[in-house]
Amino acid sequence: MRALRPNIYPVRNFIVRRLLQSILLLLVVVTAIFFLIHLTPGGPEAALANNPRTSAEDLQRLRERFGLTDPLPMQYLRWLASAAHLDFGRSYFYARPAIDVVAERLGPTIQLGLMSYLVALLGIPLGVLAALHRGRMADGVIRLFTTLGHALPTWWFGLTLIVVLNSLIGWFPNGQGSGSLWQWFIYIIFPAMVLGLAVLVTFTRFVRSEVLEVLNQDYVRTAQAKGLPTPWVTTRHVLRNALLPVVTLLGYILPFVFSGALITEYVFAWPGVGRLFYEAAVARDYPILLAILTMTTVATIIGTLIADVAYGVVDPRVRYT
Repeated sequence: MRALRPNIYPVRNFIVRRLLQSILLLLVVVTAIFFLIHLTPGGPEAALANNPRTSAEDLQRLRERFGLTDPLPMQYLRWLASAAHLDFGRSYFYARPAIDVVAERLGPTIQLGLMSYLVALLGIPLGVLAALHRGRMADGVIRLFTTLGHALPTWWFGLTLIVVLNSLIGWFPNGQGSGSLWQWFIYIIFPAMVLGLAVLVTFTRFVRSEVLEVLNQDYVRTAQAKGLPTPWVTTRHVLRNALLPVVTLLGYILPFVFSGALITEYVFAWPGVGRLFYEAAVARDYPILLAILTMTTVATIIGTLIADVAYGVVDPRVRYT
């Protein structure tokens, strides 16, 4: 046990220090978000301002009801005290606690995020295949695919997929799958493909670059000179070292899973957090916007911390200071 202490203590100190820094960072970010949202021209009463039946007194009563007549610093301190207890206020549009509304949309978003994450993981074998066949047809096809995937806008790819499926087979799922597992899969796979394409392209390019770099290392050439089988050299020497940096990318996927994708969810009518964020932005529903942005910030900070710690675990050369 004593031999483990030198390794445990630096990691523990690193995590504690990063947590303290994360709390300060979270406070700065949510403060900036709060003031930017409230200082934007317009407000939740803007939709009623052009209604001739709505008087100035009605708009004033509406602002008082939402607590928007108090000085902005006072509103911020009141919101911050409530947010510390996961109370982001009541939604102006839904007339319910904002955290409850977001929680209802979080399930579909996590499902879509995890499925798109599985799609994105296909980039790892594609990157390895391209690197091991550098300069050949397989490498050229994969590089062409990644170039096109990087250039395609998400909204265009989603709309094109809908149009193609409708024109070819006259069918496209128009509601969230229910009932059997197959119906759920059919409904989620297409938005997952669109959402996961960008990450898949990133994984493919990154893994290809890392594998090519490892292939040029002296210990790989030495293993090949000893006559070791190519599969053995690839799995035991090349992949084990080339895939270490991928761990860093995996940690940054966490906010991607929880925050949702506004464009993809809107195009495919997916009832997730991304679509809710768009609806709340249009309605100027401040509690919903602040709840989603705060949760996304927390997920980003946690994902970054997980990536840093995991990288040190899988790579013994990393030392925490």
